[in-house]
Amino acid sequence: QVQLVESGGGLVQPGDSLRLSCTASIPTFRFHAVGWFRQSPGKEREFVATLNWNKYTAEYAESVKDRFTIIRDNDAKTMYLQMNRLSLEDTAVYYCAVRDSASVSRAVNEYQYWGQGTQVTVSS
Repeated sequence: QVQLVESGGGLVQPGDSLRLSCTASIPTFRFHAVGWFRQSPGKEREFVATLNWNKYTAEYAESVKDRFTIIRDNDAKTMYLQMNRLSLEDTAVYYCAVRDSASVSRAVNEYQYWGQGTQVTVSS
């Protein structure tokens, strides 16, 4: 059974940095595109970032561009979301996801495997 285990969430202040991690139990991880999404109370789950299988193509939501970086270590079957200059609006539960395709996608319904979610709270 495929599992994605997330870690790294927490409570931070505006302007701080945080790195989320997600390790996948997928033997073929290196051939799959990965993504990060987030969900705030009362809102739909929204796209944050995606990275293709060979790390050559990355896409970001406009709201996080130039602040967040999606990273993957294929040997460790782990993906990361480096978040810098966090703001109050970044508060959400963050989910990692893996899709059965090598290409990037911004669509929630194109990802087949999901992490359990980790809470990120930005508060002064």
